[in-house]
Order: sequence, then C-alpha cells, then structure tokens
Amino acid sequence: MSDNIRVSEALFVGLCDYVGTPTDVTVRREMHDMVDIINKPVHKYQGRGMILSGSYREGFRVTPSDIDIMYWFFNHKVITDISQYCIYDPSKHSVILMEDNDTPPGFVRLRLITSPADVNIESSIVAFKEGMYISNIKWRRINLELWKSESAQFDSVALHGPCAEVIWKSLQTDFCLCFHSSFWSEFLSNLTTRCALHSWPPRQLFEDIHRCGCHVVPVESKLLEDNSELEWRLSFSQAEKKLVSFLNRTQFLCYGCLKIFLVDIVNRNTEEPFLCSYFMKTTLLWLIQVGNITWCPDGLLDCFWKCFKYLLHCIYQGVMPNFFIPQNNMFAGRLANMNGVRARECLLEKLNYFYETGISFLLQSPAFRSIINRFMFNNCFRLLPVREHFKDMVEIDKEVKIELNTFNFFAKDIEICYTYLRSILTFSRYPITENQKLALQKCTVEVLVQTAFIHFKRFPKTTNKKLYRSDRLNCKLLTLAGKFGYVSDLLYLALYYFRTLRYKKARTVTNLVKLKLSKPYIMYENVDQETYNKSVARWSLSKRMGRAWAENIDMLSVLCNYRLGYRSKCLQSLTGLQTMMLYDDGSYVPLHTRDLSWQILGNCQHVVGDLHGALQSYQQSLRQEPFHKIQDATKYRIAFILNRFNKKISWNFLIHVIDCF
Repeated sequence: MSDNIRVSEALFVGLCDYVGTPTDVTVRREMHDMVDIINKPVHKYQGRGMILSGSYREGFRVTPSDIDIMYWFFNHKVITDISQYCIYDPSKHSVILMEDNDTPPGFVRLRLITSPADVNIESSIVAFKEGMYISNIKWRRINLELWKSESAQFDSVALHGPCAEVIWKSLQTDFCLCFHSSFWSEFLSNLTTRCALHSWPPRQLFEDIHRCGCHVVPVESKLLEDNSELEWRLSFSQAEKKLVSFLNRTQFLCYGCLKIFLVDIVNRNTEEPFLCSYFMKTTLLWLIQVGNITWCPDGLLDCFWKCFKYLLHCIYQGVMPNFFIPQNNMFAGRLANMNGVRARECLLEKLNYFYETGISFLLQSPAFRSIINRFMFNNCFRLLPVREHFKDMVEIDKEVKIELNTFNFFAKDIEICYTYLRSILTFSRYPITENQKLALQKCTVEVLVQTAFIHFKRFPKTTNKKLYRSDRLNCKLLTLAGKFGYVSDLLYLALYYFRTLRYKKARTVTNLVKLKLSKPYIMYENVDQETYNKSVARWSLSKRMGRAWAENIDMLSVLCNYRLGYRSKCLQSLTGLQTMMLYDDGSYVPLHTRDLSWQILGNCQHVVGDLHGALQSYQQSLRQEPFHKIQDATKYRIAFILNRFNKKISWNFLIHVIDCF
C-alpha cells in the first residue's frame, strides 16, 4: 500500500473525528430538517419565510461556526417575466420584476410594478429610468433597524455586508433580509443542459432544486460605479444545501479539507483575505460535476490535490465561474480595485509555493498535523478500516444532546404557541426517523412550557371557575413537558407551583427530580461511559432522552425550604453547594456558566440571610469568565451587602473594594 493511500485513509478517519462521523452529520441534518418542517406553519402564520444556510446547516461544526439565516416576507413576490404577473393579487402583494439586462451576470435589478404592500418596500424604492426600483442600501438599513429594535435581547447588532450581525452570548448570527423568487432567471438555462450532460446532480435532485427557486440578496457587483445601489445578487443557498447533502462521504470530507486548508493555511494571519469558503464549495461542485476523479477514502489526498490545482488555475486566470451561472466571474468584484489585485498576487505567490512543495504543505495546519502525525510517527498505530469508524453510544448521545440544545422555539404570544402545537400534532403522525422524533420532542417540550407560562400571565386574575380550569390546564401542559423532555424538565412544574405559592407541592416535585437525578447513568456534562452504556443500552433514543439526560437546574429546593420555614435546611444546602462550586472542575457546573451560577447562589444566600456567604459568592462570580456580562449587577450587590455591614462606610472605599475583583 502506497504512503499516499495509507495517509489518505488516516486522514479520512481523523476527519471523521474532527468534522463529524457519518452518524454525527446525519443527526445534525435530520434534526434541522425536522425543525424546518415544524417552523414552516409558524412562519406562514407570521408572514415570512426563514432558512438556515451556510456551513452550519450543511452539517459542519468546526470553528468558525457562525450561523447564517436568510429570511423574507411572503407579501413580496418576485417574478422573472411580466407574464407571471397574473399569478399574484396586487392588492395583497408587492409584485417585483427581476431585470437582468444591463447588469453583470448573476446580478439583477428589482423593479416594483405594483403599489407597495408595506412600509418596508415603500421606504426603500428609488426612481430610475421612469421606473421604481428597490435600493439595496436602503434594504440593508431596514434589516439592521428591524434587529436593532430587538437589541435588548442581544449583546450587539451591527451591519456586516448584506446582513445584520447579531451577537448573543458570544454566538454570531448573520441575518440577511432578502427576496424569494419561485422562478429562475434566464441565466440558469445553461445549468439544465450541463447537469443533463454530466448526469450530476441526478435529474430528480435537479428538479427538486428547481422547484425551490432562488433568492435575491442586497449585494452589488462592485463593477459599476453608477447605479450599483440598484444591483442585487442571485443566491442559491437552498440549492447548495441540497447538493451538499447529496455528497458522498469522501466528497464531504474533501470539502472539510478545503475549509480547513482555507482557515488554517491560506487565510491565517491575513487581515483582508482574497478567498472565502464559498470559493471552496464552488471548487468542489465543479470538480464533482466535470472532474475526472474517483471519490473514495484511499484517494482523499488525490481528490484534495486536484481541487487545489483547479483553485490555483482559477486564481492564476483571475476567473472563478459561479457553479450556477458560469458567466458570473466571482473574482471580478475583488479584482476591481488595487487592494484586491495586490491580494491576488500575494495569494498566487503563496499557492505556487505550496504547489512546488507538494501535498506535505498540509502539515502547516495544526488540524492536519495532529491527524497525519498520529499516523506517520507512531509505528504502533493501527489504522482501522474506515467502515469500522464508529463512536461509542455515550459519545453519540452527547453529540445529539448538544445539537438539541441549539434549538430554540420562541413564541411571543399564545396564538403562535397554538400554531406550533398544531404543527407538532400533524407531523407526529408521519413516519419520521428517530433523530427527527427527538427534535420533535424537544420542540414539544419547549412549546408546552411556553404555552403554560404565557397562559398563566395572560389570565392572572379571573373568576374562581376560570382560574381553576386555567390552573388545571397549565399543570397538565407542564406535566406533559416533564414526560417528554429531559429528567430536569419536570422542574418547570415545580417552578409553576412555586410561582402560584404552593411551596409544598413544588418541594415534592423537586425532591422527585432530585431522586431521578441521583441515578448513576444520568448524563449532564459528563457520565461514566461503562455505567451509561450498561444501563441504557436497550433503551430507545427517545427513552434515553426522557430518563437519562439532564440540563441546568436551579435553586428551587432551597427557596421552597426557605418559604416553608426550614431555614437550617436552606443553610445546609447552600453550604454544600458553595463547597461543590469551589472544588468543581467543570463536571457539574460548566465553566461558561460559572459567573451566573455563583451569582444565583449568592442571591439565594442573600434571601435566606447569609450575607457573608452571599458576599463570598458574588466575589467568586466576578473572578469567573464574564460570559453573561453581569459584572455590573454583581458589583451592585456587593456594594449593597457591604453597606449593610457598615452603613457608615464611605462610597469611595466601596468602589475601591469592588474594583479589586
């Protein structure tokens, strides 16, 4: 066996750990497919469409792992030919004609041919050649203002290219307000012929892609100085997602290789990189369709090398044809200014050096180096056949649980809750995979909890009969949530009892949850692998979720004991928790939640009257990673307690004490 073949197989197996095993990627895609299905009726009710796009939706979970979301309004209808105008009702829709004359390939203008259906369209139009066109600049501002109106929920909101960049708890999400068209531009006529000629993608997949239509995003070509404000770029995110989902394992891992190569080698220490990950995807799609490549695990290095040579050729020629519209040279906009020209020259010099060095240049990447060195410098290392590369059950379940915890179903009012519940009932009757069933369960739990507490806030005061019925409904909803969700999700029922002043019932439910959480196979952050596998081996994935998985819990037991007058039990519990927090290595309290956990512990100590313990907990909160950005609130609480200790203490001294932390 040649070294290239052996290293290719080692790289294949190592990338399964780094990028994700086939099981991992399947879990991610199937769960997100289910979430999309559940959300569809809700989005219809809200009058907007929304899709997750980019690498995250394709199944990658490597850094950088920012999330890209495209959304559009249903009352905006984009057509490609004036004959399609009759399909829509102009009294309900803003009908927009996509014009591709006098624009660079892949770019269009959007001409409004009806009265504006809403204020967003009305405030974004500009006059041009006796017509009314939509400005990409104004549209980007509208998108930014929409998310700034929600800025209280986020850490920051800023303009990032065509998107509103929203940062919440260190997670970056780019929201792009775009337009959707059910029709394809004439530019795409070549694609049909090309796909039929090369038999890729297969006809059925191509027809599915064609039915999805395309999107138009507010980005200009940068080629024209005049009227660039009116240019919009055609986007095929949905089509690309379907194509990537259709890749075989070697093709997907080669795509992962290209992305790692870009981040770790090409763009490392580069302030304004010439290449982006979209060029890597385009390279792969072209090579799959027209390249003479055998996509198999023992040829992974050869597949990557051919992709690298194609990329080098494109940069040398200064031409990267878009996969859907080859007439669109995606390098053209970057080469329209001197900075881009210089960046290309530097990149070309770097890639030529890599070409002369050979495939060993991959060792410049820490990720590649850790994988390949493991094979090259360890004679005892035995390369398992790639078909045998599977993860242990506990590792798979951890991945599944992490993925589930990324889903959020926000319902601001009871009508949206009911829409979600109808959607859940509808799709629960369909044949779905086990992973999709789990995503459905997660959605069910979140919606049941939100429905109960929104209903509780909506009817706080009413007649005794209605109050009884409302309370009974809320208890049933939260009991169901505890049945379908994690072991810890039953605490929502205890929280409801606490908020309705039924402290004994809340304490009873809390004690029941504590008993369930004491089982040795409970998986929170970590769990003993042997015990877990032995205990839950014969359980279905759904049953493991309901009986063996747990999430963050609160101090409800302490507060119930306090309300019931059991002060000694409160202090005993809080002392135990403080000791556990001091010596925990992250097994019970994740490091990124320790700032908040210490503050919650301090709040409980403060409530029960243990001011010294509360002060110590608040001080510990300030020493942690400021993930939740609660330092100001913590400093205020410290100042409050110090003031209680000695009301004569000077304010300047308080500030000095606080700043020491």
